[in-house]
Amino acid sequence: MPFITTTDGTDIFYKDWGAGRPVVFSHGWPLNADAWDPQLNLVASNGYRAIAHDRRGHGRSGQPWDGNHMDQYADDLADLIESLDLREAVLVGHSTGGGEVTRYIGRHGTARVAKVVLLGAVPPLMLRTDANPQGLPIEVFDGIRAGVAAGRSQFYRELSLPFYGFNREGAEVSQGVSDEFWLQSMQVGIKGALDCIRAFSETDFTEDLKRIDVPTLIAHGDDDQIVPIVAAGSESAKLVKDATLKIYPGRPHGLVGEFKDEFDADLLAFLPS
Repeated sequence: MPFITTTDGTDIFYKDWGAGRPVVFSHGWPLNADAWDPQLNLVASNGYRAIAHDRRGHGRSGQPWDGNHMDQYADDLADLIESLDLREAVLVGHSTGGGEVTRYIGRHGTARVAKVVLLGAVPPLMLRTDANPQGLPIEVFDGIRAGVAAGRSQFYRELSLPFYGFNREGAEVSQGVSDEFWLQSMQVGIKGALDCIRAFSETDFTEDLKRIDVPTLIAHGDDDQIVPIVAAGSESAKLVKDATLKIYPGRPHGLVGEFKDEFDADLLAFLPS
C-alpha cells in the first residue's frame, strides 16, 4: 500500500487512481479515505487523477500521540501534495476534511491549487461564541467526547443515523451504509478521535477562508444535523471571494442515495477548467 512519511515521521496512507488533473479528497471525522471511494472511482473514470489519504490517527495511517490538530492535518496534506508533486489540483473536503483543505490554503496558499470544493464543511467555526452566536454550544462537543470515551462502538453506530439522515421520518435507511460508517470509525485510534473533535469544533477558519483565491464550490445540505448550514456553508460563502453556494434541500450531512447522485453530478460539472 502507498504511504508518504510526513516531516514529523508519521506515515500517511493514500490512494492514487487514474491519470489527468489531480483531484484530492479529504475525508470527514471519524472516517477515512474509503468514504470517498465512489467519488474516486467517478473522477478517475472520467479522465482525472483521484487521490485520497487517511488523516493521521485515522484508518491505515499512523496513530501518533501528538499532532492531531488542524495545523498539522493541513501540513500533512501539504506533504502529500508536494511528495506527489501535484499541480493545478482540485481540493475536495467533506466536513472535517473541508477544514483541513481550508487550513491548508491558509498555511500554504494556492500555488498548487486550481479549484476547491467544500462539502458539508466545518468552516468558518462550529463552536458557539460571542462572535459566532449561530454555532453549536460546547456541550454538544463535550457530549461527543463523552460518547467516544465511554463506548465508541455503540456511539458510532448511533451517530450514523443523524449523519445520513436515517433518523428522519420517511427516510430510506441503509443498514449497509451504517455498517460501513461504523467499520471506518472503529479504525480511528481513540486519542486521535478525541483530539480531532476539538480540532473540527474549535478551530476558527475565518482568515483561512479569506485567503482562498480560486473558484470554490460550497455545497451543503440544509438538513445537515452534524454541521448545520447556518453557521457553516452559508457563512463560508460570504468569506470566499469566488464562491458558488449550492444548497441541497432536505439533504443530510453524509453522501447517501439521491444526495450522492446530485453531488456527483455537480462535482463532475465543476471540475473542468
